[in-house]
Parts: sequence; C-alpha cells; structure tokens
Amino acid sequence: MSSGQATAGRRAGVRTRAKRRGGVPRALAATTARAFTALPPRLRRWLLLVLAVCLVLAAGYQFWLRDSSLVAVEKVSVTGLTTKDAARVRASLVSAAHSMTTLHVQRSELERAIAGYPVVRALEVRIDFPHGLTIHVVEHRPAALVGDLPVAGDGTILRGLPIEGKLPTISSRGSMHGDRLTDAPALHAARVAGGAPGALRGRLERIEVRSGDGIIVEVRDGPELIFGDATHVHAKWIAATRVLADPEAAGATYIDVRLPGRPAAGGLPAATLAPVAPAGASEVVPPASTAPSDTVVDPATEQLAPTAETDPATAEAAPETAPVTPAPAPAPAGTTDAGGASPPSG
Repeated sequence: MSSGQATAGRRAGVRTRAKRRGGVPRALAATTARAFTALPPRLRRWLLLVLAVCLVLAAGYQFWLRDSSLVAVEKVSVTGLTTKDAARVRASLVSAAHSMTTLHVQRSELERAIAGYPVVRALEVRIDFPHGLTIHVVEHRPAALVGDLPVAGDGTILRGLPIEGKLPTISSRGSMHGDRLTDAPALHAARVAGGAPGALRGRLERIEVRSGDGIIVEVRDGPELIFGDATHVHAKWIAATRVLADPEAAGATYIDVRLPGRPAAGGLPAATLAPVAPAGASEVVPPASTAPSDTVVDPATEQLAPTAETDPATAEAAPETAPVTPAPAPAPAGTTDAGGASPPSG
C-alpha cells in the first residue's frame, strides 16, 4: 500500500467517526421535529407559547431580577470572629456583601475581601430571603507555638488570635515574617500537633524532630510519642490514645506509633528502678535474691564482710594447696598425756 492510499484511508476514517459523533444529535432533532409536526395545530401553538414565556422569564431572571434592588442584601450578620482584627474582618465582609443580592451571592468576592487575614479558614454563608445574609467565619485553631506566635495545623501563622490553654512549642529555623511556616521540619511538627485529639491537647509539652526517630511528641506526666514522619497522623494519634488508655502500658517511657497498626510501648516503669542510696552511704546491700550464696553480712556494720573468694587480697595471700585443718577439740578434764589416756583412779 502506497503512502497516498494510507493517507486517504486515514482521512476516510476521520470522516466516518465525525459522522458517527454528529449522527445521534441529528437523528434526535429529526425525530423531535417529526413528533412536533404530528401534533394537532392548536397543541403546537400552546407549546410554542409556553416555550416563549419560559425564555422570557429566564432572560428576565438572568439579566434583571437576580441583580435587582428588589432582592438586594440589606442586613448582614457576621459570626464566629474572635481575633483582634475582628472589626476589620467584619467590615470587609459587610462591605462586600452589600454589593450583592440574595439571588446572586458571590462567594469568591467574599473570600477575596478577607484574603489578607490568614486567621480565616472558611466561610459559611446562609441566605435569608429577600434581604438578609448570615456569614459564619470559621477560624483556624491554634495547634502550637513557634516562637511567641500561634500556628495552625497547616502551618498558617495566626497573628492576633487569642491563645486559650497551654500549647506545645515547636522550634523553627525558618522566617516568621510571612503567613506560613517555611521550615519543613516545623511544618511537619505543626501538622502532628494539629491532629492531636482534644483530650490530649492540654498535655502536649513540646514537639521536635530528632535524627533517627523523626517527630517526637513530649507529653506532660507521660511517655514520649514517636511519630516518625507526618503521614497517617490521624491513625497514629488513635493508636497512641489506645496505648495510653491501656493499664498494661502504665509506666512506659515511650510509645512508638510509626506503624499505627502495631504500636509499641517500651522503657522501664519508675516503680522498678532501684532506690537511691542515702547521703554518706558508701555501699548498698543488694537484695537477698541477688546476693551470692557465700556472702556474709556483718551484723555490727550491716555491710558485706569480705571472704576468701570475694576479697582479692585474702584470696591472693592464701596458698592454693594449703589444707584446711580444723581446730583441735578441747581435752576433757583430768587428762595428762598427749595420747589422751586417763590415769588410773586412786
């Protein structure tokens, strides 16, 4: 097959596919036209009249009614603001809302009006027809402190937002002049802080990134939580909460939730640590269960008495082959000779 024949075949295929794509609308239009012409003339006139009225109403709504003063926004209510910039945020929203109608609320214009306030996370708009509009502002919730500034879980710096309760601290090497954290480790730590459940938020002391373990959450009066990275934060917090609530994990020094499906608690409980010796004591008597069987305790000093096996000096001085001879028994009364024979009685 020559190149010209191949090109002609491709063009024919393109025309065939184009006809197939346009064939269905054309067939539908032809079927509708035949059905319409088959109707009685009076019914056709009524249908045309209804269609014309609908077109007029749609045009009137689109080009006049929805932007008419008959449905203009006159009363605006703004709720949910707690930041120190609440007055300016409210004024910006009210000014933008007064340029709208209840039939044509432009949410993009409202969001543009408060774009300079990062404390606003979302807007919830409710229409009170014909002239009312209620705007509820959803603010970012502070999750941690970076320096002296509260930060949300997504890294947004919340300047001016009041702080309620105690927040964990995060160290950052990036700049704090913008609206968001620029330091990647601090951003990941903020994400972990933002996912903390409400019952534990007040107990979080510090969140840091350590080499080898990743993100570590320090809990007041509790173990350290090893998160590793900032993925699956919700599942890791659920695993940490379950382990903390388990009585068998009481006294653990750390909880590893890097694998949220298999959390691990480790470390020694405080109750199992050996007691500290009092000031001035030179030695501590070990428990009876751990003392060697040949250990002798001096009752006068309550300290270990060295033996031949435990005292290096004694063991070194004693000859290895010297026999141990027991002390001679005391001679009975009346004995005179070394052989132990008694003299004849008088």
